[in-house]
Amino acid sequence: MTFDFDNSGVESRIGFMTNPLLRDAENRDETSLPIALERPDARFFIFSGPKVLLRGGDEPAVAFLRETVDMLGGRMEEAILLGHMPDGGEGEAEGIPCLAVPAEIEEEGLAEPFKLETLRGLLYSGAVSAEEASIAAQASAMLHWHGTNRFCGRCGEKSAARIGGFRRDCPACGLTIFPRTDPVVIMLAVKGDRAVMGRSPHFPAGWYSTLAGFMEPGETVEDAVRREIFEESGIRVGRVGYHASQPWPFPHSLMIGCICEAVSEDIEFQVDELEDCRWFTREEVRMMIEGTHPDGLCCPPRKAISFELIRSWCDG
Repeated sequence: MTFDFDNSGVESRIGFMTNPLLRDAENRDETSLPIALERPDARFFIFSGPKVLLRGGDEPAVAFLRETVDMLGGRMEEAILLGHMPDGGEGEAEGIPCLAVPAEIEEEGLAEPFKLETLRGLLYSGAVSAEEASIAAQASAMLHWHGTNRFCGRCGEKSAARIGGFRRDCPACGLTIFPRTDPVVIMLAVKGDRAVMGRSPHFPAGWYSTLAGFMEPGETVEDAVRREIFEESGIRVGRVGYHASQPWPFPHSLMIGCICEAVSEDIEFQVDELEDCRWFTREEVRMMIEGTHPDGLCCPPRKAISFELIRSWCDG
């Protein structure tokens, strides 16, 4: 068995992976955000809760000029400088600034062609470019982080955003807080010509996918893969091979995709987490991908890293 599954071109196959912004965090200071806000060409990603503003129609867009933010009552005092778009044009060597801003938008009151869209809807619909969807994912994760860190976790004092939103400081005890990313292992356990997949009770009918779980403190990626596979399916795993990763803004995770070698076969899955878990042959998986499985079974949609892992093994 080999673990050299081809991941060339993976950025074009997995969603939220093509963020082009220059974040330039090491050069940020307290002037970075005000300067960006003064730029007439600045682009804003406007969120109402977990949904992003999308303009549909013939010219779909998810990034808007300041006038749209003002029209919708965006909270500019909470704006976050995400970074700069490269090649901003002549005389703008640093590029076009891109920012995230929250707003309270009544979805029913939006006039066509505007609407509020979930990030999953944005990803799977292809309504905007992969690059814009990736920036929107970053914006969502940052806004969520700020929303859950308004107060110092050490002394309880209200914290304040700094350097354009890439840090929060406590004025009372001096605690410095940086944005967090939660690592998640997501993996396909394989043995010979078979792979283990399971289905959660909340999955659509017939949908089977890879297993996944959050890493724990002091744990390596390999140990997390082995632990999660065993906890969820009862399968023991030996070798672990990294394949690719995916930023997953629900709310701010990094999916670490692996393909691993099962060294046992008997499945005893956790009924409180999975509705079913079973072995699939490569031919069965191929039919699931193609939508021709006789029992109507299927895989997760394209753009999800789970699909990439399944497809890569199936083609390998």
